[in-house]
Amino acid sequence: MKLIVQHANLRATARLNHWIEESLLGLLPLVRIEEARIRLEHLPAASPAYRVSAHLLVPGPDLRVEAVDHTPQNAFAKVLEQLKAGAIHRAARRLRRHLLAPRMIAPGRVAGSRS
Repeated sequence: MKLIVQHANLRATARLNHWIEESLLGLLPLVRIEEARIRLEHLPAASPAYRVSAHLLVPGPDLRVEAVDHTPQNAFAKVLEQLKAGAIHRAARRLRRHLLAPRMIAPGRVAGSRS
């Protein structure tokens, strides 16, 4: 997974970047992430003042989410919740599609027979 973290009007800290990376690694069992682009912004004139947006490049449609809060950690936690919900929804839809797919039966065989 390639990770790109951008900071706008916010000082980058190794601790915050490491926490973001570890949190995204927790999503890997649910979805294969090829690239993650995270943007953390401090908007002094806005309330709440922190916005986090995430764009995950995954097989199929990309996952894009955004959240605002009073701290960058809380805003990213909201983004992570939305990403996890999207990944779970995607996995459930894939499983449902697999379970409901019609099974092909070879010509001359009867469904349910083992011969």
